[in-house]
Amino acid sequence: MSPADSISFARGAPSADIIDLDGLKEAAARAFEDDPAGTTAYGTAIGYVPLREWIAEKHGVEASQVIVTNGSMQADAFLFDALVQPGDAVIVERPTYDRTLLGLRERGADIVPVDLQSDGLDVEALAELLDGGLRPKLAHVIPNFQNPAGYTLSRAKRDRLLELAREYDFVVFEDDPYVELRFAGQTLPTMLSLDTDGHVVYASSFSKTVCPGIRVGYLVGPPELIARIVRMATNTYISPNMVAQSIVNQFVRSGRIQSSIETVKAALQERSGRLAEALRRELPDARFVPTEGGYFMWVDLPEDVDVDAVFTAAGERGVAIVKGSDFLLEGGQHSMRLAYSGVTPEQIDEGVQRLADAVRAVRGVAQTTA
Repeated sequence: MSPADSISFARGAPSADIIDLDGLKEAAARAFEDDPAGTTAYGTAIGYVPLREWIAEKHGVEASQVIVTNGSMQADAFLFDALVQPGDAVIVERPTYDRTLLGLRERGADIVPVDLQSDGLDVEALAELLDGGLRPKLAHVIPNFQNPAGYTLSRAKRDRLLELAREYDFVVFEDDPYVELRFAGQTLPTMLSLDTDGHVVYASSFSKTVCPGIRVGYLVGPPELIARIVRMATNTYISPNMVAQSIVNQFVRSGRIQSSIETVKAALQERSGRLAEALRRELPDARFVPTEGGYFMWVDLPEDVDVDAVFTAAGERGVAIVKGSDFLLEGGQHSMRLAYSGVTPEQIDEGVQRLADAVRAVRGVAQTTA
């Protein structure tokens, strides 16, 4: 099968047809026209100052609590470098983003997975661990439309997690790149907005709402922690990408960000619904929770289906998926993550048909060799 015929459920990124290219062109032109010196200069490690101020205003914090980075993954890396020492316990969701696991492993963290439920982290299981003596340095949580599962942390669990953070004095790292992409259900307050005593550090990104290639993210936290991270950033690269950040500043201040978000959300809602329908039709014994936003759907297959084998069989049929085991320290052999953000509705129907064929082929081989 030719690459042109391939269908990818693997990459968490919006397809080009739902990106506001005209708005980006206009924002780029204004960036160079309105502030040529600031746009083209090195700048400092805090990021492009007007964008930093816009972010601070959006979250109701002082500018000293914000650093703008080259994507939110760089913000994550700086935070881990600032807070995590070898042997430190770090709570993660089970499953969680594979790059989070990689980053924590590289820093020698003692990674403690806590099960993820359809309404978010099992906070009572965490409470039991804490009561039993666990003292984590931080808890990493993706609260909205979690990657890879697509689940959202409920309001009650947000409150309970903050209560535990205060009682046991650990940091809640609220990693929130998908927050703007809700297309159903009720919008929930960020834990940053609910925090009263500096136990939350918040990260987000414009890669999901503007375009992936813009690579602009940010971190919000206590001023002394942000000052430490600014020093680290200064020693790493002097300043982040001023051109990209200046363009984003123009894009958000012009109001195009809102129309862009609405376009993306409408497409994601259609694609999520189409994926759920296709799974029910083609893989009726698959288990999943319909999403209310974001890019991803977590799918559990029956225990007689090995997703490693499905991954290979699907690839032979021109379909890319991500194995559930990629997001876990152990387990996940019967699960997969499907990203619906970068595929058209027609591709979803065709892709799930091919995926179902791959599952049938894997089951047939397993039955033959049993």
